[in-house]
Amino acid sequence: MNPHVVVTRKLPDEIETRLSTLFETELNSTDEAMSQAALKMAVKSCDVLVPTVTDEIDAAVINAAGPNLKLIANFGAGTDHIDVAAAHAKGIMVTNTPGVLTEDTADLTMALILAVPRRLVEGDRISRAGEFTGWRPTSHLGHRVRGKKLGIVGMGRIGQAVARRAHAFGLPVHYHNRRPVPAPIAEALDATYWDNLDEMLSKVDIVSINCPKTPSTYHLFNADRLKVMSSDSYIVNTSRGDVIDEGALADALAKGEIAGAGLDVYEHEPQIHPKLLELDNVILAPHIGSSTFESRREMGEKVLINIRAWMDHHRLPDRVLPPGSTFSKAS
Repeated sequence: MNPHVVVTRKLPDEIETRLSTLFETELNSTDEAMSQAALKMAVKSCDVLVPTVTDEIDAAVINAAGPNLKLIANFGAGTDHIDVAAAHAKGIMVTNTPGVLTEDTADLTMALILAVPRRLVEGDRISRAGEFTGWRPTSHLGHRVRGKKLGIVGMGRIGQAVARRAHAFGLPVHYHNRRPVPAPIAEALDATYWDNLDEMLSKVDIVSINCPKTPSTYHLFNADRLKVMSSDSYIVNTSRGDVIDEGALADALAKGEIAGAGLDVYEHEPQIHPKLLELDNVILAPHIGSSTFESRREMGEKVLINIRAWMDHHRLPDRVLPPGSTFSKAS
């Protein structure tokens, strides 16, 4: 069998070459996001769909699928843009690319944790605008990072990788998670667990959001929760944009209720709340948490492996199931 594979966005050249060599592959040379109508047309005839986080694979798209579609091999770790339950009900398997994004996303998170309190990007803007007039004892003061308490929201792979980096920089690590991590991990990271998120937020200096997008995390950081944080605290988000109410965050930053923020994801991406664009105390990165050459190649490799496993009727190494479901045979 030589399956018909549709890829929704431009992927690294070497991955596209291998996909085209191994399968009957339809690539997206324009790299423009496919419309819902185009996605519905694609799933009518393909055997495998390779979407990315920019594609909304909802129940309408899945219900439009023809009988040949058997695998959605997502290019990305998050699958909140895919209606996994609808796919499962129709006998369509879903895979993702976990693990390979962890270190790169944690690197960017740590970069924001360092850059925001030291006002690094703001300083870059001043220098480029010709406003740097020389060193002065009281010029462009920020806050020391070492010794600040870091609160991590979501202690999965990425949260733990952030904790390892933070520990090396001398930040005491606190975390909130659905449940405590195993004792050996907590001991290795010297991490303190908080069952109550608000209590943790009132005690820490920097917050790193690393939790997945779920119904329970939508606007987890709303106006009331942001008020729990101290006025000299910072917040960094490299998870999903709608975990934070952007309007409430912009208001808190403008009023000085929070000292600063570093964001890599946005509630209505690619649109960014206009109030955030006006503020100097926020760093706005263009969703580059996993944007390294190495990460993108490894993501592509996982997509290839998942497709080959499906072709060979093997258990899919990165299969995603709806809650409450159990694994079955791959064919």
